[in-house]
Amino acid sequence: MTHVVVTDIVRADLEIARALAEFGSATVHEALGRAGYAGPRIRPIQQGVRISGTAVTVQAAPGDNLMVHAAIEQAHDGDVIVVVPTTESPFGFIGDLMATQMQRRGVRGYVTSGGVRDSQELRAMGFPAWTAEVSAQGTVKDTAGSVNVPIVLGGAVVEPGDIVVADDDGVTIVPRERAAEALEASQARAAKEAANRVRFEAGEISMDLNNLRPVLADLGVQYVTQAEFEETHDRR
Repeated sequence: MTHVVVTDIVRADLEIARALAEFGSATVHEALGRAGYAGPRIRPIQQGVRISGTAVTVQAAPGDNLMVHAAIEQAHDGDVIVVVPTTESPFGFIGDLMATQMQRRGVRGYVTSGGVRDSQELRAMGFPAWTAEVSAQGTVKDTAGSVNVPIVLGGAVVEPGDIVVADDDGVTIVPRERAAEALEASQARAAKEAANRVRFEAGEISMDLNNLRPVLADLGVQYVTQAEFEETHDRR
């Protein structure tokens, strides 16, 4: 396999990328037709942080962070570095020193299906990370990989230049060519949810607002009294 560092990737529009942070990973995931979610294993090391930015992708060897160093060199202001080891790899691929470099270059955050370390220091310096593992075990710098090639993060394909939306709920990937569509759909979904919230606060319930009673009826769900239930079910 040929290993490469692609230096001139096309990124999604930065203003759209930044705007998607307002809506968060869950809303964007739903707005995309329930697509792009990286899965529940990729979790934040901090709470109350929401970011979005354009992906610089890394395919790394297990337990080896050489290509993460190469990716930092390629990172621009507004990027998110996304690292996927080729196999399960519970190592601390980055710590506070690498995060300092990323932060200085304007990187918005770090996402990986591997691991991170120095998590307390990362939180203290305000550098957000989403990871499958937190591990004190460090890495070596011996093995080739690639930067800015397509990778698979959990359940999502990430192309270089795609948009990464990350918050307390996890990580959603927006394909670069769907960026404007995702923003428009997220805005519409947020507006609908805001209108529904007003109605719920006024006392309405989702069973009526979403017209769910016919759905239950079509599925054969019956409403019965407790006495009727006890008559028809064995209580042993």
